[in-house]
Amino acid sequence: MKIILTGGGTAGHVTPHLSIIPKLLKDGHEVHYFGTENGMEAGIIGEVQGVSYHTISAGKLRRYHDWKNVTDILRALKGVRESRKLIREIDPDVVFSKGGYVGLPVVVAAKEMGVPALIHESDMTSGLANRLSKPFAKAMLTTFPETAKACGSKGVYVGAPIREELFHGDRARGLKIFGFNESKPILLAMGGSSGAQAINRALRGILEELTQSFQVLHICGRGNLFDIYERTPGYWQTEYLNEEMADALACADIVVSRAGSNSICELLALRKPALLIPYPTEASRGDQEVNAASFERRGFARVLEQKDLTGETLMEKIVEVYHDRGEMIECMRREPIENAADRIVEQIYKYAKKR
Repeated sequence: MKIILTGGGTAGHVTPHLSIIPKLLKDGHEVHYFGTENGMEAGIIGEVQGVSYHTISAGKLRRYHDWKNVTDILRALKGVRESRKLIREIDPDVVFSKGGYVGLPVVVAAKEMGVPALIHESDMTSGLANRLSKPFAKAMLTTFPETAKACGSKGVYVGAPIREELFHGDRARGLKIFGFNESKPILLAMGGSSGAQAINRALRGILEELTQSFQVLHICGRGNLFDIYERTPGYWQTEYLNEEMADALACADIVVSRAGSNSICELLALRKPALLIPYPTEASRGDQEVNAASFERRGFARVLEQKDLTGETLMEKIVEVYHDRGEMIECMRREPIENAADRIVEQIYKYAKKR
């Protein structure tokens, strides 16, 4: 079969594809990916062997008034035309979108061309791109059962796709890569694919105190590296990790993270105690706060709201998570972990065969 994948804007809309692409290629299918020329998806998927990458135009979807909304609507319409042309040339059996503004024109074009399209929603509440895509899709696959129920007849609960390679990380290899040792526990801090300035500032503000008790691996986001911190013993900063991410997670004792669904589901699958600092509601649709509250309620993590984030509160919460890590790991062990990748592939095949 010929299968088109799409999604982009943030790593959360891209990296889940890495869990299903190997399965599709192993089964002998032809895999294409629609993404933007300079987006994060180009760097991540463009390097995957066996996948044909195609560039389209896409406009950012904003929840606020901005003159750029006009030009971005035009980009999105151009993306529909470009997707329609590519779909006509490829003649795919099915389209699967992980969301983000890149996916919307592809799903719309698929509907116009009579190709079944599926979308996957990671968070408890649907993002704007997926809400706009839903009328053009055959099914909405979801990470949370509550979301599937809210989607009505189109909702299909499948869970969160976890990249298989994350389960094969090696602690000893991670220690060697990042220059750490067994003398102190390791804290992995990450603010999402674009970094998180509030977390970066608070963390670096307490580095001297923090590195007295922890070794710190800091994924700070593109453009957020600073030479001044390179000389701090026990601290390693990097913009982004790809192949080394499995080893980074393997050597981490605790994690500080935003509360995007993909990231926290990976932490749950790997049994990593976490301090979650969700993206605040006033700057988002509030999905991360809902995700974080769910994880704290189930005993998997502790939560620190960004409005309460200071160097002092961050240090207090990090110490709390490390102290309670055994209890949190036990709660995670009682949670059944099922990788959604196989279920997503089943749904892709199901709708492809219907065509």
